[in-house]
Amino acid sequence: MKSFELMIFDLDGTLVDSASDLIAAVNYTRGVLGLTPMGAKEIIAFVGDGTDKLVERFVGPELQQRRAEALDVFLAYYEAHLLDHTALYPGVVEMLELLRDRKKIIITNKRYQLARQLTDGLGITGYFTELIGMGSTPFRKPDARIMLPLLERDGLAPAKVIIFGDGVTDIGLAKNAGAKSCALLNGFTSRETLLALDPDYFCETIGEIPALFC
Repeated sequence: MKSFELMIFDLDGTLVDSASDLIAAVNYTRGVLGLTPMGAKEIIAFVGDGTDKLVERFVGPELQQRRAEALDVFLAYYEAHLLDHTALYPGVVEMLELLRDRKKIIITNKRYQLARQLTDGLGITGYFTELIGMGSTPFRKPDARIMLPLLERDGLAPAKVIIFGDGVTDIGLAKNAGAKSCALLNGFTSRETLLALDPDYFCETIGEIPALFC
């Protein structure tokens, strides 16, 4: 078993399954723009780099001039519906309870306001000492500058930090910052893609974390 002084968690695709509400918001916005709906897998492949990048991708090259309009429509719809179907993955609460005494934070490329609404609505905010999202920092994953000030502030060595996530940016952040990584293989990114990045550890589900890292 491995012991770490700080555990960093991704949000979407790691702690919460938000796929249905993101897909609905994207296709609602495309409808407003006069575009046809996109498939679920295609939309989820666009998720992970922040709302601005998601919008840029789903409007396509033909409508980049309407990107600002699309962003406004998407944000208004998504904020009103972000908890319609979004739920914690099975085992998340049990995992957080078992790790209650361990220092944990969330780092997400989701906008801070939306991320906080999710964690509040799903009742997990109190398990974490900090939530870092777009708008609370000028940087985004996998840029190490999103977490290095935190390590300096708390006097933490990168090697004593582990990042749990289902995305390419999570593994990239760990590598860029000198931290350890644990890929969650049941999230938004294919297991083949994640394993090809050579994470330090991997879990089939989040429920495996306490046995490995307590």
